[in-house]
Amino acid sequence: MRFSLEQLQVFVSAVQAGSFSAAARRLGRTQSTVSAAISNLETDLGVQLFDRTSRIPALTAAGHKLLLRAEGILERCYALEGSADSLAGQVEAALTLAIEVPYGPLIAPFRGFDAAFPFVDLSIRHPLHGDVSEMILTGEADLGVSFAQPGYPPELAFQQLGKLIMTHVCHPHFALARQCPVSFADLNAHRRLAFFAHADKLPSSEYLRAGQLWRAESYLALVEMVRGGLGWATLPRLLVQRELESGQLVELQLEAYPHTDWLVGVDLLWHRKRQPGPAARHLRECLQRSKVFELDRMGKSTTL
Repeated sequence: MRFSLEQLQVFVSAVQAGSFSAAARRLGRTQSTVSAAISNLETDLGVQLFDRTSRIPALTAAGHKLLLRAEGILERCYALEGSADSLAGQVEAALTLAIEVPYGPLIAPFRGFDAAFPFVDLSIRHPLHGDVSEMILTGEADLGVSFAQPGYPPELAFQQLGKLIMTHVCHPHFALARQCPVSFADLNAHRRLAFFAHADKLPSSEYLRAGQLWRAESYLALVEMVRGGLGWATLPRLLVQRELESGQLVELQLEAYPHTDWLVGVDLLWHRKRQPGPAARHLRECLQRSKVFELDRMGKSTTL
């Protein structure tokens, strides 16, 4: 390579600072040193980067194009240095987070984590069968966020992050859409479309039995099946808020709960005996400080 990273840094600094003299002050060098570095870079690249016919040198057309390349190279170099510094400090290179709830309420803590550990890769897993706890136990995931389940294994620690609303929905032309209110017997008479993790584990789900049961491992698959009129489903309201507002889906009003929403806790899970690294510890703290909630039908927060 004929040119150096230092030359690229001087080149970019000269453009950003607006002049060679301003770049020299920013870099703590003499103006002659900056001018020499840019002249050498032009020689090495074989193109003129600045038009020096005016008092303040201006970028040439070639300079404008190569500036973008130089900035990209420097950004990657800074990222390389940051990653190396992170690894040298015994920070994990990557973390895995298993999530089965809508992601919206978790974006804020993700931003906090990104600000503190920008070079740690984060993998988001949606576990098969919704078994977040199993992924934590086997070490496939460092942390998990799931709807609350009874009787976690003793190896797992957990903290409730808040509560979200589960709602029963169907297509507007589905038979149940014409009934109001809807009894448990009415639900039981029609095909239920269920998320694997919720089919029989959520609190009160024992009332949601049906003669026909189709299961799916994906929320998106369930939404499409409900939109296709194949049955009714119980889904996080946040997940189908747009479909409800646009009329693509309708919310069933249960006879047993005419004035209340079905609130289900959202838990953060981690392994008691597994010692977290700095990044995992910080991510857990970011999530623990977060508040998972939405507004109920009365406009009140689901989490105090």
